[in-house]
Amino acid sequence: MGGKQSRSLSNKELNDMSVSQRRKSAIRDDQPSLSSAAGRIRRHTRVHFGYSTLSLAMRGLNETPTELWQLRDLQKLNLSMNCLCSLPSSLGALDNLVILNLWGNNLSCLPPEIGLLKKLRVLFACRNRLSEVPEELGSCICLEVLSLANNQITGLPSSLAAMRNLTKLNLSHNRIAHIPTCVYSMKGLVFLHLACNRLETIADQIQDLVNLKILIVEGNSIHTLPKTLCFLESLELLNVDFNDLQSVPVEMYLLSKLRRLACHPLDKGLHIVHNPLLKPIQEVLQGGLSALYNYLKPT
Repeated sequence: MGGKQSRSLSNKELNDMSVSQRRKSAIRDDQPSLSSAAGRIRRHTRVHFGYSTLSLAMRGLNETPTELWQLRDLQKLNLSMNCLCSLPSSLGALDNLVILNLWGNNLSCLPPEIGLLKKLRVLFACRNRLSEVPEELGSCICLEVLSLANNQITGLPSSLAAMRNLTKLNLSHNRIAHIPTCVYSMKGLVFLHLACNRLETIADQIQDLVNLKILIVEGNSIHTLPKTLCFLESLELLNVDFNDLQSVPVEMYLLSKLRRLACHPLDKGLHIVHNPLLKPIQEVLQGGLSALYNYLKPT
């Protein structure tokens, strides 16, 4: 299985496996049938960068094949861009999963059994219909990357404070009015994306995220920045564009790694010009970031 690339799983095979779920009651001894179907789906796993991988992306799946949950050795599973509305509790059986991609489905919730995936390091659940996150997800303490963007989430459970290994968290395009308290306990965060939510303030506890390099909160209703934000000496990109800021803390000059005023969304630096900044700040900004810092520095 190592070097050869297996062909993609056909829609017919997937449909056959899905139909087999509904025919179990008509089969006197279904174990041979299950084993056979599991064998068929197993043949389409492949080793990619040393990981046992299976992709069922873009298959139009309304439900997952029962046989999938027998693949206990699976490490990477891609179920993205299907029509899944729910996942069974059997998900917890795949306790060797390292990467789980659920992007672009119709999931309204995640099963509590997701907390059994103790080895999970990457979870993509963006572009679904999630309104909440199960507390059990906090048991996935090996998570390094978590994307819950483009959902209907209003908050996160306090149990996620245990995710000390998390480096990237994407909560953009949700309905969050306050940065969840658990986020401030994620000391390893390097990347925090909260754009296009309903934020009005940032709590003083933001200073606890000492490793943060990228903070994106554009497209909210933030009207003031805490001075504690200016103690994040590792910040290389701060995007506060399209908010309601009229002024900035005088301590902004302490953010020495923000080297310029940035325009392009991917540029490092300070994104701030699209705010109702009061004079003379707006005039100073025309001179660039150094002019702003010189203006803010105490005499």
